[in-house]
Amino acid sequence: MSVYLNLIGAIVKFNKKLFLCVALGLSLFAKTDEEAERQAFSKLIQTFRMIEANYVDEITIQQLVDKSLEGLLSNLDAHSAFLNEKNFKSLQESTNGEFGGLGMTLSIKDNAITVIAPIEGTPADKIGIKSGDVILKIENESTIGMNLDDAVSKMRGKPNTKINITIYRKGEKKPLDFTITRDIIKVESVYTKKIENTDFLYIRITSFDRNVVSKVKDALAINKDIKGIVIDLRNNPGGLLNQATDLLNLFIDKGILVSQKGRNEESKEDTVAIKSFATHTKLPISIIVNGGSASASEIVSGAMQDRKRAIIVGEKTFGKGSVQMVREIGNNEGVKLTIAKYYLPSGRTIQAVGVTPDIIVYPGKVNTEDNGFNIKESDLKKHLENELEKIDDKKDDKKDDKNLITEENINNDAQLKSAIDALRILVIKGN
Repeated sequence: MSVYLNLIGAIVKFNKKLFLCVALGLSLFAKTDEEAERQAFSKLIQTFRMIEANYVDEITIQQLVDKSLEGLLSNLDAHSAFLNEKNFKSLQESTNGEFGGLGMTLSIKDNAITVIAPIEGTPADKIGIKSGDVILKIENESTIGMNLDDAVSKMRGKPNTKINITIYRKGEKKPLDFTITRDIIKVESVYTKKIENTDFLYIRITSFDRNVVSKVKDALAINKDIKGIVIDLRNNPGGLLNQATDLLNLFIDKGILVSQKGRNEESKEDTVAIKSFATHTKLPISIIVNGGSASASEIVSGAMQDRKRAIIVGEKTFGKGSVQMVREIGNNEGVKLTIAKYYLPSGRTIQAVGVTPDIIVYPGKVNTEDNGFNIKESDLKKHLENELEKIDDKKDDKKDDKNLITEENINNDAQLKSAIDALRILVIKGN
């Protein structure tokens, strides 16, 4: 039992040091708090003793402590967690940027493990996993009560191995089963295309890795004569904060870009625009978001909206606006703890709220049906078939052009079309 006493002794000693920092005038309150702590820890030790002596299966002190830490952290919020050796290693692998997995970002929403977004081009994306899908089972094991890091760990594994998951999708009559083959998750985070019949550039950002800002700068340098840009952040689950703020700083030359606020002074921080970094402060911009846009994506879209630097088009974003700190404890184990929340320039939070677009547009095709009165050239008797073949050949060429957003692409994407239309209005108004 000495291990319990040592554990409590260390904790109490640590807290006594904290109390020494409190002003002498508050000593009475400190004593009261210290007594409350002793009673709370006494309750914990009594429970430990009871479990060790009476639980149906033999359980070690290490197992008890690990289970206690798991419960403690997971009950704070959806993103705090105790990371055992396996989960801590998994987190390090994902931070390094290459790992075997399915390619989707998860969160806890309404107490369920929910897909924020599949990462474009990954196995999850290719097989049809969608933002908002709720994962019910992993390899026939229920996810009820499973913490987020355990779920992620179970879905990671060696490339070319298969895994079965069961999901609930709104609108479906029964759960859907998927068998997905793991792969190395390494995704191109930025790609750009010209938009047909416009002077606009389309920039798709799939995640905020360390290369985002440099790639966007390169694209803008190559396309110097563009009159506006569409930034597509749909299904972008976030990533590195500095990439989000540096991207904002390309288009905003002064003021706060995002604030971070927590209980402690060291967790409070304002990120302010640096004028010399801002290279495109007058360029008209529209941004597309949806329910899979989270974290860094919400910071970018929300800040641009607050600063009136862009029109936001699409659907309400996910609402993930908290800051996590990861610290190693013990031997190759760690704690992930929520220490602050992000706040946009106006002071509003995105945590559990998200960003509401200026123009709400749901996904789907654009209605391009004619009203029956239009006479097409192909309907005329003397239509020049050779000319039609030439036009068709050109259309085919455009479809195959990976660097061009065609009219057909636009008509198949109502959100994209609305973003382009909004951009046209900004250009006419002179932004």
